Amino acid sequence: MKKQGIINSHISKVLADLGHTDTIVIGDVGLPVPEGVPKIDLALTLGSPSFEDTVNAIAADMEIESVVIAEEMQTDNPEAFRYIDQKFGGKPIEQCPHERFKELTRKAKVVIRTGEAKPYANIILQSGVYFG
Repeated sequence: MKKQGIINSHISKVLADLGHTDTIVIGDVGLPVPEGVPKIDLALTLGSPSFEDTVNAIAADMEIESVVIAEEMQTDNPEAFRYIDQKFGGKPIEQCPHERFKELTRKAKVVIRTGEAKPYANIILQSGVYFG
């Protein structure tokens, strides 16, 4: 049995299989999942698990090179925007229109659905390289 890090077997496998520049998406309850992109559904109830809790757990276990968010997050969900800015302030943070964000999710290895029920609580995480 695993002692630390992500214990969800599906997420753990996805993270172990990532290569440099591969992407994963962490999304709220409303984010559409493109056809052909696997979905790992963590949603239990509205708000659980939260966007922040999910991002924190994955960020602790993944080498992240850059992130992409919808530009609408800044105005429509400033709490999430501040969190992302603080969490990933030292890394490139690309902002794009939400429609473009949804297009980018088509290239993701997986979409991880949270129970978050606030607008634009979605992020694309691009894998970096970890040489220990």
